[in-house]
Amino acid sequence: MNPAVGVVALVVVSVATAVIGFYGLRISRTTGDFYVASRTVRPWWNASAIGGEYLSAASFLGVAGLVLLSGTDALWFPVGYTAGYLMLLLFVAAPLRRSGAYTIPDFTEARLDSRAVRRVTSLVVVVVGWLYIVPQLHGAALTIRITTGLPAWVGSVAVVIVVCLTVVAGGMRSITFVQAFQYWLKLTALAVPVLFIVFTLAGNGTAAVAPATVNPTAMAPASAYQNISLLVALLFGTLGLPHVLVRFYTNPDGSSARRTTLIVLGLLSVFYLFPTAYGLAGRMFAPELARSGRADAVVLLLPGQLISGTAGDLLSALVVAGAFAAFLSTTSGLVVSLAGVISQDVLGGGVRGFRLAAVISALVPLGFAVMTDSLALAGSVGLVFAFTASTVCPVLLLGIWWRGLTDTGAIAGMVTGGVLCGGAMVCGTVLGATGTPFWLAQPAAWTVPAAFAVMVFVSRGTKDRIPKTMTRVMTRLHTPERPLVTER
Repeated sequence: MNPAVGVVALVVVSVATAVIGFYGLRISRTTGDFYVASRTVRPWWNASAIGGEYLSAASFLGVAGLVLLSGTDALWFPVGYTAGYLMLLLFVAAPLRRSGAYTIPDFTEARLDSRAVRRVTSLVVVVVGWLYIVPQLHGAALTIRITTGLPAWVGSVAVVIVVCLTVVAGGMRSITFVQAFQYWLKLTALAVPVLFIVFTLAGNGTAAVAPATVNPTAMAPASAYQNISLLVALLFGTLGLPHVLVRFYTNPDGSSARRTTLIVLGLLSVFYLFPTAYGLAGRMFAPELARSGRADAVVLLLPGQLISGTAGDLLSALVVAGAFAAFLSTTSGLVVSLAGVISQDVLGGGVRGFRLAAVISALVPLGFAVMTDSLALAGSVGLVFAFTASTVCPVLLLGIWWRGLTDTGAIAGMVTGGVLCGGAMVCGTVLGATGTPFWLAQPAAWTVPAAFAVMVFVSRGTKDRIPKTMTRVMTRLHTPERPLVTER
């Protein structure tokens, strides 16, 4: 690929993102605009924005890389990512919108009438957000290094600068426009090259490179335990992702939240067809990427390998633009959700506190990303889902659907899940991919049930701590009444 192609694509998508973000500044004035877009985002806009922020580096690059490496075993990732939204539709979307909260800590404090629960939830949300941002910055670093030859850190720094500018400019209302645009850019960036490849092969039966005679088998087939654990992580982890949940607070009402989720299911189902196609094409035409450890780059490199000349360069530029849109949209959504938590709990709230918190939320993971090497993108994000499923998800589901949850039980469950899953992640990092036992490499199958069990067991032993406001709060969660917390 011509290095100039990657540079031009990076500049174009960054400028487009900044322009759309600054447009949001014109209509972002109140605290409600910055935190939840004044709860006025309609289902189609919100669904496009959710698709924009949810389809991260793991979806755009990592899924294709895993399909290249392990074939059909990798299909559990797009299935799990999409099916998680079905669980959101059934169990979380409407009640969470009716809570009227700005953030997940807002919800847990109001539901359990406890400042201690709020502090623990805030800490967990911040950890989840930072863990999730790091793979996005690794993906940006990989893209810059592969496509332009520039130092890898340039990609991470570019993403952080653009995200900080757009989030600080207009908060949630600004980011909604940006992320909706970026979903359709990502879909186009994947779909158009795939269609060109299909038409090229159908037209003359040949590509710029010949098909491989042997497909790569760089990874051993996954066991039943690994597949089940992965699905548990993806299904339950989706329910606890802070940057996804905060978008439901922007819907006008619970009915809109449900319609938004239905539309998201359709958008995700269409999108994941294309990374899968890239992975399968990579197994046919570029198996050397698996053997050389560059599987995550198959989406970036395949169009230029299969289609020569100017057309190949233009398609490569489009893919690079889509990749950066993925990094920018997911990172911006995470920064917005973290800024809401940090500004309210540490900086006293308000627009000024939100802006300062946004900068802090982006700079901390940038430091970690620069100091660490990129892992397999889909795999590293899968571990973040496992951590979220073991911490935020239990308190959210039980808080919405079980009247017996107490603040002590919620804290005990979140701490248990966080320590167990976090410990497994640390052990996996220390031992390496080849030395990590399978039950530590995929811990969700036992950490998620442990978190739920501890939360229920401790709550039943502390029934005297069920808040007096429980009946009123549960009624508001499950009936379309006035918000649980007042607008600020």
